Amino acid sequence: MGWITVTIGIVCLFTLLWSVNGVGVNWGTQTSHPLPPDTVVRMLRENGIQKVKLFDADYGILKALGKTGIEVMVGIPNDMLASVGGSMKAAEKWVAKNVSEHISSNNVNIRYVAVGNEPFLETYNGSYLHITLPALSNIQSALIKAGIGSQVKVTVPLNADVYASSNTYPSGGDFRTDIFDPMLKIVKFLNDSNSPFTVNIYPFISLYTDSNFPVEYAFFDGNATPLNDGGTLYYNMFDANLDTLAHALQKNGFGNLPIIVGEIGWPTDGDRNANIEYARRFNQGFMSHISGGKGTPLRPVPIDAYLFSLIDEDEKSIDPGNFERHWGIFYFDGQVKYPLNLGTTNSGALIPAKGVQYLERKWCVMKPSAPLDDPQVAQSVSYACGHADCTSLGYGTSCGNLDARGNISYAFNSYFQKNNQLEAACKFPNVSVITKTDPTPTVGNCKFPIMIQPYYESAGGRFGCGQMPLPLVSVLLLLLLTVVQL
Repeated sequence: MGWITVTIGIVCLFTLLWSVNGVGVNWGTQTSHPLPPDTVVRMLRENGIQKVKLFDADYGILKALGKTGIEVMVGIPNDMLASVGGSMKAAEKWVAKNVSEHISSNNVNIRYVAVGNEPFLETYNGSYLHITLPALSNIQSALIKAGIGSQVKVTVPLNADVYASSNTYPSGGDFRTDIFDPMLKIVKFLNDSNSPFTVNIYPFISLYTDSNFPVEYAFFDGNATPLNDGGTLYYNMFDANLDTLAHALQKNGFGNLPIIVGEIGWPTDGDRNANIEYARRFNQGFMSHISGGKGTPLRPVPIDAYLFSLIDEDEKSIDPGNFERHWGIFYFDGQVKYPLNLGTTNSGALIPAKGVQYLERKWCVMKPSAPLDDPQVAQSVSYACGHADCTSLGYGTSCGNLDARGNISYAFNSYFQKNNQLEAACKFPNVSVITKTDPTPTVGNCKFPIMIQPYYESAGGRFGCGQMPLPLVSVLLLLLLTVVQL
C-alpha cells in the first residue's frame, strides 16, 4: 500500500503545482483608493498566486513585485499604441524604462508585454486596426535589442469577438471577416516570434447581453444540454468558445500556436446575474475544470489563464454595465468576497489583505427630518452618484432592496467616503447629515462601506485621490455642492 500512498501524493502535488503555474490574476488599478502595492503583493504571495497581469507598467507596483518570483505581464495601454508603433525610438525607450530597468534593478520576473488591450473591439470602430501590428513588432524588436527577447515575449490581449463561427459550432470558427487580414498578420507574427495568442473569454457577458442564453451553459457543473459538434460534446460555453478560436487558428495554418486566456471571471454586483453565488459557482467551477490539466476537446492540454480580477475597481467605466466595477475576487479593501479554492493554499481558502488602514467609522446619510419630496434630493443624489459609485443600487443588485431613504443615504455615503470623509462632502443642502451609526441593513449583502485611507505613492507619479491638499479639496467641494442647490 505504500507505493499507492506515494503515487497519490505525487498526483496531488502535481495537480497543486500545475494550479500554481497555470492560474494567475489580473491586477487592475482603476480605483479611487488603491491598496498600497506592498499590501497587494503580500496578499498575492500569501494566496500562492504566482502570475499577475497588469494593464500598464506602474512603477510602484513593479517595484513591489521585485524579488518575489511572481511572473508578470506588463501592459501598454491602447492610447500608447500609436506612439510605440510609429517610432522605434519610442518603443526602445518604453522597453528600457518599463521592462529592462525593472528586470535588472529590481529583479522583477517580467515574462510578457501585452501590447494594447482588446484593440479590435467593434466599439473602437477600427481606431487601432492598423497600428497594433507595428506596435507589436517594434516592442518585440526593442526587447531583442535589449537582450531580453528570449525571456520576455509580446502578445495582444484580444476580445473573443475577433472570431466567430459560421455554423454556431466550434468547428465553424474563423476570424471576423472585417478584420481577417490584420488578424492573420498578427497571428503569423506571434507564431514567428514564439509568442502566445491571448484571448479574453466572458460567459457572463453572453448571459448579460442575451436574455435567451441558457444560464447553465455558462457554468461548469455539466447541467446544460450539450452542444453536439459532429460528435464532440460541449457542456459549457468556455470550452466551446476556446475551441472556436482553436479551430480558427487551425483553419489558417496555426494550429499549434499557444493560447493564453487573458481574462475570465464573473462579477458580484451591478446586475441581477452578477452576484456572490454565481461568481463563486463560476470561478470555483473554472478552477476545478482546469485543475486536472485536461484542456478542451480540441486542445487537451493544460490551460494558461488569468482570473479577472483580483480587486474591485470603483473608477472603471460603466458603459458596458454597472457590473464593471465588481469583478474582483476581493473587495476594494482586499477583503474576501466568497469562499474560493485556487488550489494554492494549505487551507484551500483565500487569505485577505493584512494591515489595511480605514478611515473613521462614520457615514453620510439622508437627514431624518428631510422630506423625500425636497427638491434638493433628486439633484443631490444625481450629483453624488455621478461623482462616486452607486452601482450597487438598482434591480437585482446587493442593495436593490433598500427603501427610498436607504437609496439616498447610500448615494450620499458613497460620495462622502470617496472624498475621504471630508465634512464638505456631506453638505448636500439641508438633506444630509454625518452619523456614527452604521446604516448597513442587518439582512442581505448590502454594505455601506468605510473607505480605506488614501495611499500616497512616493515614486511613479500616482497620488490616488489625494493629489490635492485636503483644505483645497474641501473648498472645491463646498463650491460644487453650492452649485447643486442653485
